[in-house]
Amino acid sequence: MPSRKKKRLPSRKRKPAQRKSRQAAQLSAGQWFEKLVAVQERLRAPGGCPWDREQTHATLRSYLIEEAYEVLDALDSGDDAKFAEEMGDLLLQVLFHSDIAREQGRFTVSDVIREIHDKMIRRHPHVFGDVRVKNSHQVLQNWERIKAQERLDKAAAPKNNGAPDAPAKPTSLLEGVSRGLPAMLEGLQLTRKAARAGFDWQDTGGIFEKLREEMAEVRHALTENNALRAEEELGDLLFAVVNLARFVQVDPEIALKKANAKFQRRFVEMERSAANRERAFAALPREEMESLWDAVKRGEKKAESPAPGNGKSENQKSQNSKLAAAHTPSTGR
Repeated sequence: MPSRKKKRLPSRKRKPAQRKSRQAAQLSAGQWFEKLVAVQERLRAPGGCPWDREQTHATLRSYLIEEAYEVLDALDSGDDAKFAEEMGDLLLQVLFHSDIAREQGRFTVSDVIREIHDKMIRRHPHVFGDVRVKNSHQVLQNWERIKAQERLDKAAAPKNNGAPDAPAKPTSLLEGVSRGLPAMLEGLQLTRKAARAGFDWQDTGGIFEKLREEMAEVRHALTENNALRAEEELGDLLFAVVNLARFVQVDPEIALKKANAKFQRRFVEMERSAANRERAFAALPREEMESLWDAVKRGEKKAESPAPGNGKSENQKSQNSKLAAAHTPSTGR
């Protein structure tokens, strides 16, 4: 009697991407972190990657800054996959520096994580302790006070040689702002710390008055033909602009980066328009350059204008609410 073969059902083969996605979902963030640490150690180990093995803290400095800016670009792009990828690149820089320090016997990535873990608990006593706060402003004030006390405690701690320490000197509330920061970011951090201590403008009216005052002093310095005085007054004007940006909750560095990109985009478009007319842009009279600039601006505004019925994005609404709040007289920001 002929055997009856069982009819096989068609098998459902999982695509590689699906298998990878399921595997990723089964691993915790901690497990993925350990796998990444192992990858970085392997790259630095004998027989690893020649380029990785050649790197030092000094050679990686520019990459750390570059990756941070690429994260910001990805954030603005609205592309979540790109945002996650660039955040990973930035995380790799932390691991890279930690691995070099581990090889030198200085600290490990575990020390890095423990330090920030303990710091976040220590500086949030309103969450992990019994401190009461009414708003985020009080949170920031507490944060600065805790930081100041931490600096005093570190200064008073016994040194490795066991020598007696001098009495801890009072520290400034502005300590902790790195002089290695770009000037605009340094100004933002300094004014932010001063504001948290209560030294701030009541509203934007006072800042605009300060801007007018500084502009007048720049004009006066230029009439004197004094380069050093002009440099000083221009610095004061820029500092006032940074203060205004901070007050209305706009990052001046990011705002200027966007303004730079806008200028470059418009300038390239002017060059393209001139080329379409078989003209060299640099050879155009100033009046024609201005006309092209105005045309490019009008074209951009027309393209950016929302379609009828479209509301503002949630991000735009959030920014508008922040600006409105900044124009409201403050009572001790």
